[in-house]
Amino acid sequence: MKTSYKLYFSFLFVLLTFSLSSAQTGEIFRLDGGNSTYAFGVNERGDLQPLYWGGRLGAHDSIPPAHSLAEMASFDSPATTTPQEYAGWGAGLFTEPALKVSFADGNRDLVLHFLKIASSSSNSAEIVLKDISREIYVTLAYSMDSESGILARSASIENREKQPVLIEQAAFAQWTLPPAHYTLSYLTGRWAGEWTLNQEPIQGGARVLESRRGSTGHQANPWFAISREGGRDTATAADEEHGEVWFGALAWSGSWRMTVEHTQLDALRVTGGFNPFDFGYKLKPGEHLDTPIFYAGYSAHGLGGASRLLHHFELAHILPQAPDPKPRPVIYNSWEATEFKVDEAGQMALAEKAASIGVDRFVMDDGWFGKRNTDHAGLGDWYVNPEKFPHGLKPLIDKVHSLGMDFGLWVEPEMVNPDSDLYRKHPDWVLNFPGRPRSESRNQVVLNLARADVRDYI
Repeated sequence: MKTSYKLYFSFLFVLLTFSLSSAQTGEIFRLDGGNSTYAFGVNERGDLQPLYWGGRLGAHDSIPPAHSLAEMASFDSPATTTPQEYAGWGAGLFTEPALKVSFADGNRDLVLHFLKIASSSSNSAEIVLKDISREIYVTLAYSMDSESGILARSASIENREKQPVLIEQAAFAQWTLPPAHYTLSYLTGRWAGEWTLNQEPIQGGARVLESRRGSTGHQANPWFAISREGGRDTATAADEEHGEVWFGALAWSGSWRMTVEHTQLDALRVTGGFNPFDFGYKLKPGEHLDTPIFYAGYSAHGLGGASRLLHHFELAHILPQAPDPKPRPVIYNSWEATEFKVDEAGQMALAEKAASIGVDRFVMDDGWFGKRNTDHAGLGDWYVNPEKFPHGLKPLIDKVHSLGMDFGLWVEPEMVNPDSDLYRKHPDWVLNFPGRPRSESRNQVVLNLARADVRDYI
């Protein structure tokens, strides 16, 4: 590790050896994997404080224990200036919180302090935090991949109060980097213009990346990369193959938000999780909310190195059939050739052409079901159209298999046309405010999957 970077960390970050006993002030938790080390510890206020995240440290490297930062001014208290692993909104916190709740009596102050170690090993840990007086417990889970050094973090929020509490904001994790000049990389896009790379210097204040769509997508991707700029030491600037890069991705397909915050003391914090916009989760007594995972890692080999680490991790641990996923199949899809005009003879002819060019999987697209001849009708009626396929789909499936290909079928189960048997029978199944116009797009509306009867139907 470069000496100059150690000096940056000496302002905020400390490291000692990992301890399996009940942690007291000054004890540190250290996780090693690949070429990186992540460490955090308990300061004298009882905060769980991030200490180090970067290149792998030696077994005997030692830095002074964690300490809450001194009050910089009457309006810059340690609650705001001292970074926390998972900050509750309370005690005068003005930076982005990880957790924000409202209690039944109207209290909204939440101060999370270290309580105990639930479990630990050389590359994993579960740490329990508790509010200073209320019965709110948060278990932080850490698991570092031994090969890539990618760290999986999540939180479990438990209510042991006698009344429900309302969770207004819940992050999966928070990440902290020391003062330096950084560049943020993130991805946005649109239909036919996906995955546009945006790069900008990180300035004071907060940069918000988010999706309010109820799902992820190419409009904004729940991924970030933060690379070091050269500053005065231009030799340390990150590029495609050289320099330090921190990166992460949310393992979540719903509405999300990531806040990249440059604090008044020039530290950098990344908070990511459920999007608090239009969010409120009632947690009843005895219940707990388990967040999805926020994955993040470190590369000393630039953006290219970060990309390779994340891709290798996904291949080994995320994709189906991991750690030896099958090669992605070459797919032929019928849409561009036939659109809604699908039938048994025509699809069999297409399948023969697809097989002749080496296709692995033949997919029949829209038009095979219900009264589906245009996008105005039939969506939601998932029965085979008897005029187009008088013998059902089995003859076509058998034909595709005989040609040495897998068979795939297009469905859109979460959507329904108002002109459909399903909607006429169950108009209350769609997402809609009573007495308000339906929010239609492409002549269709969205089924309410929060309803058990809708899930059972699908």
